[in-house]
Amino acid sequence: MSDTQFPIPADADTRRAVPPVICYPNETLPKPDLALYRAARDGAEKVAEVTVPPREAATFEVAAGQFFRISSIEGPQVGDLNLWNRNDISERFFSGKTRALHGTHVTTGERLWSNLPYMRPMATIIADTLDWYGIDAYGGSVHDVIGTRCDPYTGNLLQGSQYHHCCHSNLTRALADHLGLSLAEAEPHVHDVLNVFMCTGFTRDTGQYFMKASPVRPGDYLEFFAEIDLLGAMSACPGGDCSAEHSSDTAACHPMLVEVFSPKEGSLAAWQSPALNGYDRSHGC
Repeated sequence: MSDTQFPIPADADTRRAVPPVICYPNETLPKPDLALYRAARDGAEKVAEVTVPPREAATFEVAAGQFFRISSIEGPQVGDLNLWNRNDISERFFSGKTRALHGTHVTTGERLWSNLPYMRPMATIIADTLDWYGIDAYGGSVHDVIGTRCDPYTGNLLQGSQYHHCCHSNLTRALADHLGLSLAEAEPHVHDVLNVFMCTGFTRDTGQYFMKASPVRPGDYLEFFAEIDLLGAMSACPGGDCSAEHSSDTAACHPMLVEVFSPKEGSLAAWQSPALNGYDRSHGC
């Protein structure tokens, strides 16, 4: 095959100027009843809390109809979140479809969707103290569903390292401990994450994934309504605020807090947990 470069077409500028089309217009998505959720949250009582140590992960459980809040408590820190159906961990958070439906970063009123064939909302974001950040001049924003999680395999590929406190390994250990599984059994269930508080985007010149110092402050939080029974795992990333690196024993790291709140009985009387996706799974046969 010739290595001669193809000539640039005469209408290259015209081709580049074709306007984009949104792949998945989301106007027909079921709308969460934020007013109902917030009213229920106002009277809710805290029933559990878990502190996630720096460079480690911790698990938590949330029943359908409860709320959970992820908070920065001591210093700027980003976290990697995995979610599973507590009753069937084959149903788990699907970052790719969440990204396709809502965009590269999520905030209040948007939902975390589960994988195929289940594909239903797992959790709805009801409050985000960083929603003021928006999209900055670099194209960066917070709470991304584009980064996969820092992992030892990529570290080994790029630096020849054997680093064990990256988010993938943290989540693997936490899930294995919670379910009484071996690491080999738990690892396939760890999946692409919601990067809570992380500030990220893509460079305009090379299209590469970038990170920058998170704007998170102690007291900031991201809060969710659990649409189904959830098992969660949160890793306090070894990159701290990810201003310089994300798999490191030298970056300043801080704990994170996960709190679970239960609403008063009857405050969600009009709400039902979403059913599994209605596609008949015949696949044309």
